[in-house]
Amino acid sequence: MLTAIPGIRVGHATDQKGCTGCTAVLCPDGTVGGVDIRGSASGTRELDALSPTHLVPHVHAVLFAGGSAFGLDAAGGVLRYLEEQGVGFDVQVTRVPIVPAAILFDLRLGDAFARPDAAMAYAACRQAASGPFPEGSVGAGTGATVGKLFGISRAMKSGLGSTALDLPGGLKVGALAVVNAFGDVRDPSTGVLVAGTRKTPDGRALADSAAAMRRGVVPRGYTPENTTLAVVATNARLTKVETTKIAQMAQQGLVRAISPVHTTLDGDLVIGLATGEVEAETNTVGVAAADAVAEAILRAVKTATSLGGLPAWRDLAGP
Repeated sequence: MLTAIPGIRVGHATDQKGCTGCTAVLCPDGTVGGVDIRGSASGTRELDALSPTHLVPHVHAVLFAGGSAFGLDAAGGVLRYLEEQGVGFDVQVTRVPIVPAAILFDLRLGDAFARPDAAMAYAACRQAASGPFPEGSVGAGTGATVGKLFGISRAMKSGLGSTALDLPGGLKVGALAVVNAFGDVRDPSTGVLVAGTRKTPDGRALADSAAAMRRGVVPRGYTPENTTLAVVATNARLTKVETTKIAQMAQQGLVRAISPVHTTLDGDLVIGLATGEVEAETNTVGVAAADAVAEAILRAVKTATSLGGLPAWRDLAGP
């Protein structure tokens, strides 16, 4: 899990009734950040602080939330929590926490007026821990869905997944992904469709969205209401430029696991975090980051449970 990286803590706040939620990733002191955006429908806050040319050197937390653009307000709860802990960029009169945030569209699944707010994000921070954390239909993944070629009625339930890899020399690379993709999810090791657009209502057959689009099928509800959000963390000692490269390379994980991906209807992005404990070669970290993201995406659909009337993989295929 992402918390295999020493110092990283993860916490969720979940609204099962409203089918939404948020997930906070709290970073240890000195964490360097970077970001790469490939989708055309992203909703973000303070990602400019991750740019190599930005003044602030470190990032203190990352927030992923449902609620579409309304969910961006939840980041205020993370700032309040961190300020209370004395965490942030020192501006002499106080410390200002640097909290990049990104949202996904989940308003069609549950209550369109149920959105993560500052109180939910604050609660997620308070219960954030360095050990194992829930995956599936929780936190920012509560209202996540995949396979919307034929609209939400033929989609499947998705969620949030996480994994981590141990490499030689004490190097660790972990990923957390919230999968709310327009496209389908494939097992990256076999290419077999796992979850996505249902060809039949019972979900026993999947349509293969990319293949259907090549045949001329026009998407129903062709609107920018999808995204896959991922954060990759490593204990490597990297600069902001190198951490940005890690985020770029990690996008290959999305390519392996989601089809189609990086569309005009998705807000796909990857945030990179480097805690600076061990020396490591940038490309090696990037290769592992792509592997971790692909596996986290697969886990997001395999750990999800049905919600809002949509079936999940485990409900149809079993554990």
